[in-house]
Amino acid sequence: MSTALIIGGCKGIGRAISHRLAKDGFDIIATCRVPGPDSESTRQLVEAAGRPFTTLPLDTTRAEAAKEALQPFLDGDGLPEVIVYNAGIARDALFAFMDKEEWSAVIDTNLNGFFNTVQPFLFGLLARRRGRIIVISSASGQTGQAGQVNYSSSKAALIGAVKALAREVGKKGILVNAVAPGVIDSDMTKDLPREHVLPLIPLRRYGTPDEVAAAVSFLAGPDAMYITGQVLAVNGGLVI
Repeated sequence: MSTALIIGGCKGIGRAISHRLAKDGFDIIATCRVPGPDSESTRQLVEAAGRPFTTLPLDTTRAEAAKEALQPFLDGDGLPEVIVYNAGIARDALFAFMDKEEWSAVIDTNLNGFFNTVQPFLFGLLARRRGRIIVISSASGQTGQAGQVNYSSSKAALIGAVKALAREVGKKGILVNAVAPGVIDSDMTKDLPREHVLPLIPLRRYGTPDEVAAAVSFLAGPDAMYITGQVLAVNGGLVI
């Protein structure tokens, strides 16, 4: 059976990705910092789709602990077919007033966490000569956003990482792509002033987690076999 690992897979967009890939036929391993109601609701969705679900407690910012938690899945029969990096936080502030903790927390989770949790899989994927790595970036990483210098930096860096890694591992049959959501209806955007945001979006609505999950499903599926190093934007026209 094919397995998908969703890093940050128990809440919001991550939960939608776990559910969608389960419906696509993948067994699901989803990480979260601490198991609880979010991981349990994700379990119910995945199992209702007829697939096994494993909750994997993991802090993406702690490199050695993360590698230890991932150890059973790094090679052999445990190695996932699809790895989705969806861990991310925001600590918005104007750069002039941003403190070191706001900068470091975002970079550590959004960017360093990618290294800490995805890099350990590379030798196993290269030996197997196939696999998909899908990274959730952001429209803010494509165009920049005032008040999000830390967040935009981290998400732009992920796009650069995807493009460089795709060149490194493509000849071994590993596809590496990014999905860049725009304004998605989630906890992260619930406090945004809709009256100011919606006029910026040509489709005049927020996206849904399921629409982001559909893009991940495409990149994880058989119709994306000749796509690598690309950024699939799911933003309603916010960035064109």
